[in-house]
Amino acid sequence: MSQYAALRANVSLLGTQLGDTVRKQLGEAILERIEQIRQLAKQARSGTEQQDQQLKQLLSDLTDDEILPVARAFAQFLNLANLAEQHHTISKAGAASIEKPEPVLELLQHLNSANIDVAKVREAVQDLSIELVLTAHPTEVTRRTLIYKLTQIADCLAAREQDISAAHAARLETRLSDLITQAWHTNEIREQRPTPVDEAKSGFAVIETSLWYAVPEFIRELDEALTPVLGHGLALDATPIRFSSWMGGDRDGNPFVTAKVTRQVLLLSRWKAADLFARDLDVLSNELSMNQATDELKAMSGGASEPYRTVLNQLKTRLEYTRDWLSEALMHDRLQRPADLVWNNNQLLEPLLLCHQSLLACGMDVIASGQLLDTIRRAYAFGLTLLKLDVRQESGRHAQVFSEFTQYLGIGDYAQWEEPARQAFLLNELASKRPLFPRNWQPSAEVREVLDTCDIIARHGPEALSTYVISMAGKPSDVLAVQLLLKDAGITFPMRVAPLFETLADLTNAPECISKLLAIDWYRGYIQGRQEVMIGYSDSAKDAGAIAAAWAQYSAQEALVAICQQAKVQLT
Repeated sequence: MSQYAALRANVSLLGTQLGDTVRKQLGEAILERIEQIRQLAKQARSGTEQQDQQLKQLLSDLTDDEILPVARAFAQFLNLANLAEQHHTISKAGAASIEKPEPVLELLQHLNSANIDVAKVREAVQDLSIELVLTAHPTEVTRRTLIYKLTQIADCLAAREQDISAAHAARLETRLSDLITQAWHTNEIREQRPTPVDEAKSGFAVIETSLWYAVPEFIRELDEALTPVLGHGLALDATPIRFSSWMGGDRDGNPFVTAKVTRQVLLLSRWKAADLFARDLDVLSNELSMNQATDELKAMSGGASEPYRTVLNQLKTRLEYTRDWLSEALMHDRLQRPADLVWNNNQLLEPLLLCHQSLLACGMDVIASGQLLDTIRRAYAFGLTLLKLDVRQESGRHAQVFSEFTQYLGIGDYAQWEEPARQAFLLNELASKRPLFPRNWQPSAEVREVLDTCDIIARHGPEALSTYVISMAGKPSDVLAVQLLLKDAGITFPMRVAPLFETLADLTNAPECISKLLAIDWYRGYIQGRQEVMIGYSDSAKDAGAIAAAWAQYSAQEALVAICQQAKVQLT
């Protein structure tokens, strides 16, 4: 039996049901035309020039009324085929065809057989930190409602693999037909262009439907692979994967991403996190019905007969209250935040960890390592903000702020100053304890928008924000300017500020720029031994061509690594 037999069977099943839907909706004639095109396309792929011409002629002969349904049928078939292929990679049949089904375990065993120090391997795994960034480019073209239907179709394919009765199998096929028909009758194109908030919601949907389940499963698999080789698994707080996002924060060249939008996305992110964790707690409170517990947990529950359930329900109630307050905050600017919200990760983790410790102490290890552990892993990976938001702005917008301000002060035009003069001004103000911008200053709307963005950043903590990315950066003053703007906004944490070197000239100058920054005492104190840099790929290729850009990117990275190693600074 072919290793792809199950995949072909699923593609055939989905294709047949799509064909039935097309026949019922548009008639036998259009289905025959679609099938003709499909057969000719298969033949032309490895056939003669004559078959290729036949296919082109058949496509040219399509009427205006036929073009759209034919295109939709093939588009939906490709969606379904892709879905079947994705399912195959994680199915029992697919796993059997993979040459190395346990790559992590195999790697660890190889390291062990090569006499690599186990302590070093353990330390490397424990320090592993991968940050995946969801960007707004390109915009997700598939509507969330169609993503939901495709997810349901995948669930049906998974269910068909189980040992089920013929009647259950028939019901699953009926459900597949139902979902495919729903998708066919659903508009695939948005009627309105998605807003930055819509893009952020799409990102939240990816987490809700996929990453929310995949992350704890991946960490569990990694933990299980580590235990036999290293003697123990991952620490409870190990977070090899974290997530951040540009959706709602990337304002470079996008006038629709405003300070108001950034605030809205930050609150929506917290709303979704509170909602997802409340759902987890609903499941956990049904599972953890035990009455044996440690004195600490009993005390937290107030002596309840079911201490785990009581503590978890209390946390769930607070999360629901937090979610309701966030709904109000989305409609009112600067709404006073109550003290009893679940706002930082420790408030979420404390009762979860106490339940986990109690289960272990009472000999219920298997329960502690179940759904509760998955929720704890999610709490470390996603937290109460779900995604950390990156803010990106073009360096010229920051220079514009100081250009207007220095002209207002009557000390010249910052935009016309040489680099040493800019650095001297910025460093002097960074060392000052007084506010920089007077209250009676009335800047332009563009400058006000930059200042409002910094104000939004200052009002949210490090749990919600990741990095301030400066596009088209090229000089040390580009970085110092952002740090001064954040300081004056009242930020209380050292937010990471990353220059993004994009053009050929900036890539060439990047090592000198970072070297000069690292020579500034104030800057070294701010970054606390960590320097973050971003390298532009698409813009540099447009600027210099693919080969010259690739060499400039490689050369810049090599030089930056050497500079940071010499300065004993960690480069990311």
